[in-house]
This record gives sequence, structure tokens and C-alpha cells, in this order.
Amino acid sequence: MTLHPVSSTLIDDLRRLIPADRVSAARADREQHSRDQSAHPAHLPDAVVWVQSTAEVSAVLKYAAARRIPVTAWGAGTSIEGNPIPVQGGIVLNFRQMDKILEIHAHDFQVTVQPGVLYKDMNKILARHGLFFAPDPGANASIGGMLANNAAGIRTVKYGATRDNVLALEAVLADGTVIRTGSRSVKQSAGYDLTHLLVGSEGTLAIITAATLKLAPLPEHFSVATAAFPDVAHAAHAVFELIGAGLEPTALELLDTTAIRVMNTEDGINFPETPHLFMEFNGVNEDALTQTLALAGDICRENEAQQYQSGIGREARSRLWEARHRIFEVHLRYFPGKEYFVSDVSVPISNYPALAAAAEKMLAELEIDGSVLGHAGDGNLHVIGFYHADDAATRDKAFLLNKKLVEMALSLDGTSTGEHGVGLGKRKYMVAEHGASAMAVMRQIKTLFDPHGILNPGKVLNE
Repeated sequence: MTLHPVSSTLIDDLRRLIPADRVSAARADREQHSRDQSAHPAHLPDAVVWVQSTAEVSAVLKYAAARRIPVTAWGAGTSIEGNPIPVQGGIVLNFRQMDKILEIHAHDFQVTVQPGVLYKDMNKILARHGLFFAPDPGANASIGGMLANNAAGIRTVKYGATRDNVLALEAVLADGTVIRTGSRSVKQSAGYDLTHLLVGSEGTLAIITAATLKLAPLPEHFSVATAAFPDVAHAAHAVFELIGAGLEPTALELLDTTAIRVMNTEDGINFPETPHLFMEFNGVNEDALTQTLALAGDICRENEAQQYQSGIGREARSRLWEARHRIFEVHLRYFPGKEYFVSDVSVPISNYPALAAAAEKMLAELEIDGSVLGHAGDGNLHVIGFYHADDAATRDKAFLLNKKLVEMALSLDGTSTGEHGVGLGKRKYMVAEHGASAMAVMRQIKTLFDPHGILNPGKVLNE
């Protein structure tokens, strides 16, 4: 699969397909689409196109396929694993102008949207109907980006990841062919499951141009609880018991001491600087919710919780989760001028205490600045580590820590990436996780969908 050099006539050719004001080769536009929020190196595309319809996406892909030009889809650029970086240049398709909610099927708890719709903006509109799209990546990511990376977040423990909440797709193949997968029926058994194959494929198999999503009703009765623990090991073990008790938290987040210290720099946040669990529960009525909160408190105290607080009001709840969502940005301010890595491993919940304790120990032993935190309810753990770019020894230790975390997660029957996707950083672990035979099948699928390798080359498969 050899990609050809971009022709000097690329911009003129594209402007014959797309109005000239939505095609750019300006340096500023190209730089804006050269990197996401990760620390992976930037790569300039040759052109940026702001598409407004499926027909335009199809036209660009037909053109690119005929000339073997790379094409990379771009949403909000909030990913942190290098997923949309155009490592081989070519054309970036920006979907921010395909941002329509096409139809709200309120009685079916569904919505059909274009990929440029932003997650938080969409949920504000859905709230008028008493509904919301549950997967919550924190950032105001585009729906297309969430679909591409199978994004998850704090509510995955109850509602599942993005893939679990998608019913149907419209997508454009590498040669410009438009296909539709799935249906609005919740139960589907007809044919191969192309919908869930495309979700999480990072734009390497097809480019999604519309999606029908499952929604959930906004809970009427809910409450947040927080618990402080003497160490990460006790907090992680409480996670295992909270899940085992069948309490079905809506969110269950683990933060170590450094993460709490960083969060405390936000206005209105002031927690004891010790590892914490942040929990949210909802119930059919106030009595049921009160019983759940009481049982959660008992479990936390049995695991040496030093403080347990429940019944937090709506305003404090909003402030708490907003601070949790911003914690990556706050870390960047707390450790200014440093490079960073973000791990994203996940394991079965029974193995979570061992993984969390090991991560905390690794940070201390390797003397790396950073935090252990994660979506503990579904076994997902993140370590954010910081180092000076010109400090080779610390940089090498940071990379070693990330490698050790992945290796440990795999040894615990887990995965190298729970929600950030493969992108650029996890390609090297794919064979270890899936095996050579499975990777060979993945390459065959890639070749079938994208025979010339033009769709987001350099991602998922380590080629």
C-alpha cells in the first residue's frame, strides 16, 4: 500500500470539488490540524477541507483514492493518543461544519447526528427532552471523535462506552462509496456487525458521516459521595466491593494524593490531600437512594475510609465533576513547561486493586512527578507523568513506567488502552495484546476496506 506524493495541483483540484473558502493550504490552518492534545510530534497536512455533507466527503475520498493521497478525519482535536495526527500529510477533513442534530427520536430514546456535533452541546439540547447521551469523555469532544476512538469516561461503569450506545451509522468508504450499517431497532441480528467494527477503528476503515445513538433518561434522584482513604490500595479495594455489592454507581472515580492536590488548586475545591473515591448514585426514589448511600458508606469505612460524605447538593455536584473533567488541563498548569505521557490501561475489576497499587509504587520508585487516577468502576486506570524534555534520564524512566503499566495490565488479562484508542502510542503493544494471528486478520480487514491504505495511515496497525 504505497501512497503517492501530493501533486502541486492539490488545492486547485480540491477547490473544484469543494467551495474555495472551505479549502486551505495556509500554514496556520495546517498547523492547527497537525497535532491533538497529546505529546506526540506534530505532522503538517498538505490541505485542510471543511466538509458540509456526506456527498462532499464522498467526492474528496474518490479523488484521494484515485491519486493515493492520505485522508484523515478531524473532529475537535481533543484526543490524547495522537489519533488524528496526519503522520503522512495529505488531506485533513474537518467536520466542525457537519454539526447538525438530524432528528431526535425522543419516544425511542435515540438521536441521529452528524459527526461534528460536540458532546456537551448536544446534551444541552437533549436535556430539554429529559434525555442525555451517557458516554462522557470529559472534554467537549465531537461525536465523530468519540465514535472513532470508542470514547468512554466517568459513566461507563453504568452505561457502557460509546460502542455500547450506537445503533446505526452512515459512513464513506475509502473509494467514496456511501454505506449504511445497523438500524434504529435496539435488537439487531442481521448480517455482520459493521456498526461496531467501525466504532473504535479511528477512521482507518471508513469515515463516519452520521450516527444514530442510544440515549438515557436524565435521572431524577441522584447524589454524589466522596470518601478519603489512607492509600490507593484501600481505595481500589473499596471499588471492588462497591461493585460486588450491586450498588450500580453511575460514576466511580479514583484519585491519588497528587491528583487531589492538583484538583484543590481549582476554585471551590478543598479535599484532604489523601487518595479519594468520587461516587455518584441514582435511585428510583429518595428512600432507595438514601439506602444505597448508606451502604456505600459502610463499605468505604470497612476499607479504612477516613472520611465519607454523601448527599452533596446539585451545585457542589456540578463543581466536583467539572473539576474532575478538567483535571488533565489543571495538571498541565500544575507542572508547567514539562512534557507528559498519559497511560490508559484497563483490567478486570477483580485485578484493579493490584494494578492501582502497583502504579502508585512505580511513580514513587521511579521518582516521576504525576498522578494515578481513573474510572475505577470499569477497571480503567490512568497515570499522568511529567518530565523535562531535556532530561533524558527522567524521560526514559517515564517511558519505562508507561511500558511497565501496559505489560502489567496485559498480564492481568487487561488491555493497553481502555478508552483513548491505539493512536500512535499503543501500536507497538497490539501484537502482545492480540497475537500475531489476530493482527493478520485485522490487516486483512484493513486491506478489504482500504486497499490503498489512504485512511488515517500509521494508526492502529504498526506498519
